[in-house]
Amino acid sequence: MSKLKLALVAHDACKPKLVEWASNHRDFLLETRIIATGTTGERLKEAIPALDITACKSGPLGGDQQIGAMICEGRLDGLIFFIDSLSPMPHDVDVKALTRLAIVYNLPFACNEATADCIIHEFQRNA
Repeated sequence: MSKLKLALVAHDACKPKLVEWASNHRDFLLETRIIATGTTGERLKEAIPALDITACKSGPLGGDQQIGAMICEGRLDGLIFFIDSLSPMPHDVDVKALTRLAIVYNLPFACNEATADCIIHEFQRNA
């Protein structure tokens, strides 16, 4: 069986929370192929060097679109995107497009820690 492929993305204010979440799920994520936007991938690699991470561009520079293309191509098993809903985002349209693709393609999609935990637990239960 091939490794699960999860996209991990976080807005700047949420990157520390995503790194903390990933650390709490380290054992599961070590058995998962991670696709991440640029800076998020760097932060995750610093915190957990053993992770299998493929880094895309930074979100505002096209990383969101790269992950969106992977969703359309059926190359991801889930998307975890810790969204900062309290700060204005200059690339908000990119975020909305990525969210829409996750919905259209019925991809498991979490935008906060509680939902991300549910997705991970479901993947573990079905392993």
